[in-house]
Amino acid sequence: MLFTEDLCVKILDKCPDIQQLRRVHSRLITAGNLASASHIALKLMKAYSECRQIALTRQLFDQFPQKDVVFFNVMIRSYVNNKLYQTALHMYTTMSKLHIAPDHFTLPQVLKACSASENLWVGLQTHVAVFKKGLHSNLFVGNSLITMYGKCNRLLEVRQVFDEMPRRDVVSWNSLVAVCAQNGMFHDALEVCRTMIRSSSVKPNAGTMASLSPAVTCSTSSDNITFMMEMFMNHARDSLVSWNVMVAVYVSNSMPADAVNLYLQMERCGIDPDSVTVASVLPACGDLSALSLGRKIHEYAKRNRLLPNLTLENALIDMYAKCGSLHDARMVFDEMQTRDVVSWTSMVAAYGMTGDGQTAVTIFSDMQHSGLTPDSISFVPVLSACSHAGLLDEGKQLFKRMTDEYNIVPRLEHLACMVDLLGRSGRINEAYEFIKNMKMKPNDRIWGALLSACKVHSNMNIGLVAADHLFQSAPEQAGYYVLLSNIYAKAGRWKDVTTIRSIMKVKGVKKEPGVSNVELNNEVHSFLAGDQSHPQSKQIYEELDVIIGKMRELGYVPETDSALHDIEDEDKGNHLAVHSEKLAIVFVIINTEPFTPIRITKNLRVCEDCHIAAKLISKISEREIVLRDTNRFHHFKNGCCSCDDYW
Repeated sequence: MLFTEDLCVKILDKCPDIQQLRRVHSRLITAGNLASASHIALKLMKAYSECRQIALTRQLFDQFPQKDVVFFNVMIRSYVNNKLYQTALHMYTTMSKLHIAPDHFTLPQVLKACSASENLWVGLQTHVAVFKKGLHSNLFVGNSLITMYGKCNRLLEVRQVFDEMPRRDVVSWNSLVAVCAQNGMFHDALEVCRTMIRSSSVKPNAGTMASLSPAVTCSTSSDNITFMMEMFMNHARDSLVSWNVMVAVYVSNSMPADAVNLYLQMERCGIDPDSVTVASVLPACGDLSALSLGRKIHEYAKRNRLLPNLTLENALIDMYAKCGSLHDARMVFDEMQTRDVVSWTSMVAAYGMTGDGQTAVTIFSDMQHSGLTPDSISFVPVLSACSHAGLLDEGKQLFKRMTDEYNIVPRLEHLACMVDLLGRSGRINEAYEFIKNMKMKPNDRIWGALLSACKVHSNMNIGLVAADHLFQSAPEQAGYYVLLSNIYAKAGRWKDVTTIRSIMKVKGVKKEPGVSNVELNNEVHSFLAGDQSHPQSKQIYEELDVIIGKMRELGYVPETDSALHDIEDEDKGNHLAVHSEKLAIVFVIINTEPFTPIRITKNLRVCEDCHIAAKLISKISEREIVLRDTNRFHHFKNGCCSCDDYW
C-alpha cells in the first residue's frame, strides 16, 4: 500500500493505539514527510498526547524547526490534559519570550492551568493579555476567567468578570454557581441558579445540577431540595449525571427512601446506572435495611462489569453490614483484589454492630498486619465494638495504643467511646472521673453516654449531673429528657417524670417518634407506634393479639418500666404492645412464607419490652429476626438475642 500524506492523515484522525502510532511515525520519518508537513506533525503530536505519551509529544515539538502559535497551543493543551499544569505555564512563558502572541485558543488553556494549580499571579498576567488581545468579550475566555478566579478565591473578580460578559451561556452560569458552592456561599449559589432559570436565554442542564449539588448537599432546607428536584424534573432528566446528583442529594440529606424511589424510577425510565449511581444509592439501601434491593443492585454491578471498583466494593460492605447480613459483607471483603483503610474499617464496624467485638478486634489487628496504618477514624468502630461487647481490657489497651503508638490525639468520638465502654461495664464513677480529666470540653455525646449508663445501672446521683450538663449543652435534644424520664420511671418517681414532661412542653422539645422500616418486594414499609394508617392494619392488629396471647403462655409480662407515664400497669402494657417494631414484625409474618427471616430498622433504641417480645416472637414463629436500632444489631433466634441482653 502506498503510504501517502492523505492515508497518514486518515490513520491519525482515527486515534490509533500506541503501537500503530509508532509504526506511522516510523514510516513518516523514513519517507521524510515530517520535515515540511507541519499539519502532519501537529496531528502526530495530538495523537501521542491522547495516548498519554507526553515525552514523545514534546520530542516532536522540539524537533520541528518552524513553530508558530498552533504548535504552542497543542503543546500547552497536551500538558494541561495530562495534568502537568506548571509545565504548561512554563511553555506559555517560553512562548512569550519568543514573541509569539497567544490567541483565543491559547488563553483558555493557560487559565485552566492557572485554575488547577491555583496560580493567581500568572492568572492575573493572562487577564491582562486578554485585554491586550481584545478577547475580553470572548465567551470561552470569560468562562475560563470565572473558573480561574473562583479557584483562587477571588470572588469579587469572579462576579466582575461575569457581570461584564456581553454574552453568557449555560457554562458561564454553571461556573458562577460552582464558584459560590465551592466557597461555602450556598445561598448565593441557589440564588444564581434561580436567576438563571428566570432568564429566557439559558436553561439549566446536568452541569448545573452537578455545580449546585454541594450547596444542596450541605443544606437542611426542604425548600432547597424541592427546588433541586423541580430543576431536575423540568430541565435535566435526560442526563445520567443529573440522576446521580439527585440520588446523592437525597442520601446526604438523610432521605434514603427518596433516594431508593428515584433509583427505581431511573430503572423504569430505561436509564442504565453507572458505578457512581450504584455507590450513591447503596448507603440508602443500608439505611432502610433494603437487603433484597441491595442484592439486586450488587448483581447488576457484577453483570455490567462495574467490579472490581474499590469505592463500590466499600459501599457494598457498608450496605450489607447495615442490613445485618454479615456473611454477604464478609464475602465482598474476601473477594476484593485491593483493600484500603475504609474497607477494613467497614468490616470492623460490621462485626462491632452485631456484637461480635472479639472478631472486630481481630479484624483490626489483621489490618495492622496487612501493612496499612489505622487512622483516627479506624479506632472509633473498634472502640465502639469493645463497648458493645463488654471488652473493657481490650478497649483500654486499644485506646492506649492509639495515643502512645500511633500518636493520635483523641477526638471527642474516641472519648465518647471510652465513656460508653466504662459506663456499660458498670464503672460509672470511673467514667465520670474520665470525663472530668479530659483535656477538651465534653460534648452532648459524652454526657449522653454517661446518662445512658446511669439509666442501665440505676445511678441516680451521677445521672442527674450528666442530665444537668446535657440540658445546658443540648437543650433541644428530646432523647436526653427521655433518658432522664426513664431513670425516674425506673425508680417510681412519677412526679419527677411529670416535671421533665412539663419542662419539655415549656421549651417546645418534642420526642422523636419511633419509626420502624421493613422491606417487602423492593418496597419499604414504615410503622409508627399505634399506627393504623397501613392498608393491612386490621390484619396486623388481629395477628398481634394472637401472638401476644401465645407470648403470655410462655410467661411474657410487659416490661412496664419502658412506659414513661404514671398509669396503671395494664394500660402501660397496652401502650407497649403497639410499639412500631412489633407492628413491623407482625406485618412481615402475615405477608411472607413461614421461616422467612425478618429484618427491621428502628430510628430509636429498642425498648426493653420490645427486646423481650422479639425474643419470644422469634421462638413462636420459628423465624430469625434482625433488628437494627441506633445502637447496634440484635439477631433474635429461638428465643435468644445475639447481644446476650447487653446493649
